[in-house]
Amino acid sequence: MTPGRSTAAGLLLVALAAGGCASFVLPMTLEDATLGAAALRYPDDFASHEAAVRGVAALLARELELPVPAHVTVYLYSSRAVFERGLMNDGRLSPRRAAELSEANAIGVGRRRQLLLLDDGEPPAARAWLGLVAHELTHVVQIELAQGDGRAEQWLAEGMAEWAAFTVLERLGLGTLAERRAGAWGRLRDQPGPGEGGLDLEALGTSGGFTRRQLRDGSGYELAFLMTDYLIRRHGFYRLVEYYRAFADNPDRYDNFHLAFGLTLEEFEREMTRYLGRVPR
Repeated sequence: MTPGRSTAAGLLLVALAAGGCASFVLPMTLEDATLGAAALRYPDDFASHEAAVRGVAALLARELELPVPAHVTVYLYSSRAVFERGLMNDGRLSPRRAAELSEANAIGVGRRRQLLLLDDGEPPAARAWLGLVAHELTHVVQIELAQGDGRAEQWLAEGMAEWAAFTVLERLGLGTLAERRAGAWGRLRDQPGPGEGGLDLEALGTSGGFTRRQLRDGSGYELAFLMTDYLIRRHGFYRLVEYYRAFADNPDRYDNFHLAFGLTLEEFEREMTRYLGRVPR
């Protein structure tokens, strides 16, 4: 990606009244997001919500060569109730899906050229906030690449977003991928092994199935991260980008997975059952 100059003259900050609580909308221009990424200083260059999103976008574009959309609207909600209403009114999610995400204690959702985030007062430069922005902005990129939402495997979408978020945190000195990997293995120790509970990638591949797995035993994100990390270490991160690009021309999730990674989903599930079965008890 060739660096260039952003044409954004500034950011428009609009305050909205929503059920007595303030929400904020940040329409942002992120053209040529790599501009200035090398010179970013933490925490100085992440002191506001606008700066945090811009800095994270720059790091995703430079470190992982992700094609961040030129225009993204960021919605900040000041309470869980306002957040759930925002998922329906701004994100156009169904009431059922918004309730599912609220029940799962979701604090952010990435939609097409939209970030919908629960702002619980965390400073913009805080590790948790930057990780959230990076995770959800990766979802925005995925949707842009696939030219649609919910087309790819949900576990892979979440695993890729986690992997990208920790790449950003690592670049800022706030965490490492190795720590995330070790934490995922550690949290799986108390979960049923793949031979007992089963991976069930068919269910984990859908948004509803993934959410239900997460609510059931809390293993969804850990499995997603470890399986995605396995694919990246074998094939490289760029193969995930190509996997998402394939959906713009072919909606078949099974074909696209096979073409990208050389295995059917069934073959990959068997391979992961053996791999994840190594988690120490």
